[in-house]
Amino acid sequence: MSTAKTALIIGASRGLGLGLVKTLLADGWQVTATVRNPQNAQALQALGKVQIEQLDMDDQPAVLALSQRLKAQVFDLLFVNAGVKGPDVQTPGGATLAEVGQLFFTNAVAPINLAQRFVGQIRPGTGVLAFMSSVLGSVTMPDAPELALYKASKAALNSMTNSFVSQLGEQRPTVLSLHPGWVKTDMGGEGADLDVETSTRGLVDQVNAYAGQGGHHFINYKGETIPW
Repeated sequence: MSTAKTALIIGASRGLGLGLVKTLLADGWQVTATVRNPQNAQALQALGKVQIEQLDMDDQPAVLALSQRLKAQVFDLLFVNAGVKGPDVQTPGGATLAEVGQLFFTNAVAPINLAQRFVGQIRPGTGVLAFMSSVLGSVTMPDAPELALYKASKAALNSMTNSFVSQLGEQRPTVLSLHPGWVKTDMGGEGADLDVETSTRGLVDQVNAYAGQGGHHFINYKGETIPW
C-alpha cells in the first residue's frame, strides 16, 4: 500500500485554508495545519486527523520554532495560504504607514521567509510549493482600483516568489502561484462566484497535475495560465 501524501497548510482556521485541509483529507492526505489563534480553530479541530500547530506567520522567531518542531517531516505539499486584505481605504493617501507596512509584510515578505525555512523539507522530485496569490496580482490586467494596495501586495508576492525561486538552484520543487477564483469567504464576500469547495478542489487538482513538472507557474484553480 502506498504511503499517504503529506501537506503543510499555513493559515487554515477558516475560508480557503480550511477548505484545502478538508479537500486533502478527503483525498487521503496527512495534513499539518497552522492557525494564528488556537481558540478560533474549532472547525479545524472538528475534522480530526489534523496535526494543528500555532503560528503567526509575521513572527519570525515563531516560524523558526515551527521549523524546529517539524524538522523531521517531509512534505509533498507546502501551501502558504495566510494573508490579509489590508486597510478599508486602499488609495495611496488613505492608508497609514503602519497599515501599508503590515499588508506588504504579511502578504509578500512573510510567505517567502517561511518558504525559505521549509523548502528543504519538500519532497525531492515530486514536491510542490504553492502560494495563494491572486489574479489581482497581475500587473498586465488593470482592475479593482478599490483594492489597489491589496493588488500591489499580491504583485509583490509574485515578484518575491520569482526572486526566491531563482535562488534555489537545480533541486528546486515545482512552485505554483495560485489564483483561487473569486470565492465566498470572509475576504471574498457573499457576492463572489465560487464556493470554497469548488475552488479548493480545483487548487488541489492543480497541485496534483503539476507535481514533478518543475518550474514556476502562475495559474488559476482551473489550471489556466495568468499573465504576470
